Amino acid sequence: MLQVENLNKSFGSKQVLFDINFKADNGKILGLIGKNGSGKTTLFHSILKFVKYQGKITIDGHSFSSRDYNSVGYLPEERSLMPKLTVLEQVSFLASLKGMKKEEVKRDLQDWMQKLEVKGQITDKIKSLSKGNQQKIQLIATLIHQPNLIILDEPFSGLDPVNVEIIKEVIFQEKKRGATILFSDHDMSNVEELCDDVVMINNGHIVLNGAVNDVRNNFGLTRLFIRTDLNLDNVKNLPGVENAILQNNGIYKLWLTNASYGEEIFNTLSHGKYLQTFDQEPPTLDEIFKMKAGEENE
Repeated sequence: MLQVENLNKSFGSKQVLFDINFKADNGKILGLIGKNGSGKTTLFHSILKFVKYQGKITIDGHSFSSRDYNSVGYLPEERSLMPKLTVLEQVSFLASLKGMKKEEVKRDLQDWMQKLEVKGQITDKIKSLSKGNQQKIQLIATLIHQPNLIILDEPFSGLDPVNVEIIKEVIFQEKKRGATILFSDHDMSNVEELCDDVVMINNGHIVLNGAVNDVRNNFGLTRLFIRTDLNLDNVKNLPGVENAILQNNGIYKLWLTNASYGEEIFNTLSHGKYLQTFDQEPPTLDEIFKMKAGEENE
């Protein structure tokens, strides 16, 4: 388990993190979200002791030390592979920093390349691979030593949807193995799908912290999806509807002023009969992100 307590960080006279507190459990994925410049990367660097900070960070009850680096896998947002090396040379070099021998890497590397569907051979030079496959190689280097703590900063950047799904499956496998995973992404649908818990940082302060479902439900069931023969004007005139749109799939999305109006709308539309679509939900994490990130401008 990773525990962060009363973390503060300043660069000179500018404070960028303010009293950060959260925990990430073993076998769980925690999503760290926030706008660019909110402090996410600084937080990652603090956890890894790349920068000095004030506060307390522990892993499984003890302070992070140099001995813990062998049990950490970190995929930074900025990729950094050496183009003239072969895949085996590159992964072997990075894995050696985590205590793995070249023979161990060679034994496991082919399986990892198959798992991630890398188009290439271990003897190919990094520069001969596509950007997507290079990204997969860096992910392999992050995971091949089976770290207990995994930090993934924007792991899907630049990947097509097929490869995103491949990497998601690998992340779920690492969770099942029992690793503690910190995950950052600007696509909130990925955060909702992957993460058990979420922490949102805005201007260096935590503004959301909790289980993903709990965070969403705290905002109320104020989103309603219905399929009806009513036109848009009539839908907007239903009780408690603040706004409504007709989506491309033929389903109306309604914003309710209060979740309690859901039952009244259901009774109005159904008259006791079957409704093909009636789904009352809390705001998505993407909507909540925009709400919280926009508060500073109000």
